[in-house]
Amino acid sequence: MPELPEVEALKDFLTEHLTGHEIVRALPVAISVLKTYDPPLTAVEGREVTAVRRHGKFLALATDGGPYLVTHLARAGWLHWKDPLPSGVPRPGKGPLALRVALETGAGFDLTEAGTQKRLAVYVVADPEEVEGIARLGPDPLADGFDEGRLAELLSGERRRLKGALRDQSLIAGVGNAYSDEILHAARMSPFKLASSLTPEETARLYEALRTTLTEAVERSRGLAAGRLKAEKKTGLRVHGRTGEPCPVCGDTIREVSFHDSSLQYCPTCQTGGKPLADRRLSRLLK
Repeated sequence: MPELPEVEALKDFLTEHLTGHEIVRALPVAISVLKTYDPPLTAVEGREVTAVRRHGKFLALATDGGPYLVTHLARAGWLHWKDPLPSGVPRPGKGPLALRVALETGAGFDLTEAGTQKRLAVYVVADPEEVEGIARLGPDPLADGFDEGRLAELLSGERRRLKGALRDQSLIAGVGNAYSDEILHAARMSPFKLASSLTPEETARLYEALRTTLTEAVERSRGLAAGRLKAEKKTGLRVHGRTGEPCPVCGDTIREVSFHDSSLQYCPTCQTGGKPLADRRLSRLLK
């Protein structure tokens, strides 16, 4: 799933390639992708893109005098820039193509989604805050006003595990499964540690890991073409998706905990005092 760093890089890429250009066609190929109907998708046609903004993991394209085109790429969605776009009108079918947006230059982008779980979402709204997922977002962890005190305030009284708290978009916007693993590894903290149990020193450590991990990932992605962002994300990950490999810090074997629809990775030596975590489905630590 694209997370804050990749969506930030897409925002920069689209700002450069879309701003000042007119949308001449917005074509839904998979009807399920559209989550709003008034105004219609055609309301963005004939309008110039004036800005591209990021809200957590959402991208919002502002049009001159018209609505915003907002998208969330979900778990398996992606944006493919094409110059030029293929000629002809794509036909709905079983392929991954969900939406095509064409500019007056002949260039444009496709939104695609792999797999059978169709969660890619596109909204046409007068204000991004009309999108429920944006309206409920917590603060952006890279915003200037997001300091250590703000993080401590958010975690105070939070009875969930750190892994779940970091992934909650209504608590902190933009962090998902991969970067929560990376942040917790950098902070040397168990993913199962209670968020409310952090000491001031631990909160400071988590804050530093949060800001540094995300900032470095954004910098690695900055300036890359949209098609290279997935590979860059995978290359930059130290523990997530690396089950069985040696930890780059201590050399211990990276372990995994499986859930019904996802998994987390961690280093026992760096994060849990050398103790392997039980499968989360057992809801306990191995003694």
